[in-house]
Amino acid sequence: MRTIDDRIVHELNTTIPTASFVGKVDPGQTCKELYESLMDAHTKRERIIKNCISQTSAVVKTLKEEREKAHEDAALLKQLRKEQTKLKLMQSELNVEEVVNDRSWKVFNERCRIHYKPPKSQ
Repeated sequence: MRTIDDRIVHELNTTIPTASFVGKVDPGQTCKELYESLMDAHTKRERIIKNCISQTSAVVKTLKEEREKAHEDAALLKQLRKEQTKLKLMQSELNVEEVVNDRSWKVFNERCRIHYKPPKSQ
């Protein structure tokens, strides 16, 4: 799901023309389309990660409640630890997502700032 972020430099280099080729391509339209693609990809990934966090949090909560009833159940404790680890990984993935998004926006702004002004929502 991060293909657009992984390839943003290549995408910009191949679609945004240098000064000598400006007449052959509309950089404003290209930057606008790239902006919309980035926004869409970032929104989708964030929503999916948060959904996974929510679902895993619910499982952890349920397992904690079961654990309070059955203190000696080693299998239950093992499952709880496994789900807690999964939850921590997903939460750290949100931090990774923020870093990836920041990098993509930085590259986008460096190359597209003179061709396209995004709406103020970003």
